[in-house]
Order: sequence, then C-alpha cells, then structure tokens
Amino acid sequence: MTPSGLPQTIPHGFEPHFRKSPLTDPWEPIYSQRLPDRVIIGLHTREPHCNSRGLLHGGLIAALADNAMGLSCVQVLIGQGRKPEGGLVTVSMSTDFIGTAKLGQWLAVDTQYVKTGRTLCFAQAFVTADGEVIARADARFRVL
Repeated sequence: MTPSGLPQTIPHGFEPHFRKSPLTDPWEPIYSQRLPDRVIIGLHTREPHCNSRGLLHGGLIAALADNAMGLSCVQVLIGQGRKPEGGLVTVSMSTDFIGTAKLGQWLAVDTQYVKTGRTLCFAQAFVTADGEVIARADARFRVL
C-alpha cells in the first residue's frame, strides 16, 4: 500500500526475495529479480525503513546493497561454472549516500559491475528511488 492507502505495483520480473534473513524480516516485503549476471533487490519504502527523521535509513541501504552485490557475485560465479560451495563473505564495503527516498517510492538495488577472481569477487551497485540514484556502493567478497 502507498502512504495514501492505494495498492502498490511491483515492477515486472520481481518476485518475493528468495533469500530470507532475520535482519531483513522486519523490512518485508522485499522483492528480487534474478538475471544471469546479477540479482536486483527492490522494495517500496515504508516507515520501518526510515530513521527518526523520517528519511530512508542508510543502514537499510547498505544492508540491501551488500546482499544484492554478494548474490550478484554468486550469479556470475555460477555462470562461470564456479558455484561457491561455502558461499561468500564480505571483506570490505563502501557506500556513498547521494540522496534519499520518500515513503512509497520503489527502491531498487542493482549491481552494475562484477569482477571475479580466484578468491575475491568485486562488485559495484547503484541504489535508486523511482529511478533516481540515491546511493552507490562497492564491495569485495571472499569466495569460500
């Protein structure tokens, strides 16, 4: 529902997010779209996503960016025939906050770049609110 109480539409190709977590449970519903080279995560911004000033919380942005980039690295590795049996862990991550989102906007976290190595995977993502960039993140992941 939108802040005005109207139903919200989910963009084509998105389904309920396949990777559930106790951290993200309070932020549901979260959606994702799996593509051969990446995973895009999306949600409609709601009050549980905001800080005390009513702005989209940077921690939510960082957590979803970390999730999208890590899952995108896995997608690329699988495409290369290198499914990481132990998964990936974040080694380091940087997030630049450029703007904010309003309640009801569609937030999308789209990984734009993935480079894989033998033990590390590098990724960059852009976070948008109704198509406008509000954050950029990059991270390095250890392939287990």
